Amino acid sequence: MQLAKVVGTVVSTRKESSLDGLKFLMVRPVDEEGRETGSILVAADAVGAGPEEIVLIASGSSARQTQMTDKRPVDAVVMGIVDTWNVGNATKYKK
Repeated sequence: MQLAKVVGTVVSTRKESSLDGLKFLMVRPVDEEGRETGSILVAADAVGAGPEEIVLIASGSSARQTQMTDKRPVDAVVMGIVDTWNVGNATKYKK
């Protein structure tokens, strides 16, 4: 799993039929301080995340382990919305 920030959405009216019904988000990984790092990923949204939210994502074969993405050709999934995180004794993020 990785922390990421929702930075946009993807709309695709023509796609593989097994992807019908999925919402797609653009997410960018963040570091332990909440700074955006790395490249943007397109992830299927299994939890109803919204713009600017910090989320938990899984990628690779793990992305196909949610009820919503089971047996679907996805390589990344948003599987949690983060409320807070702490590093040591310091709160680094609070929704």
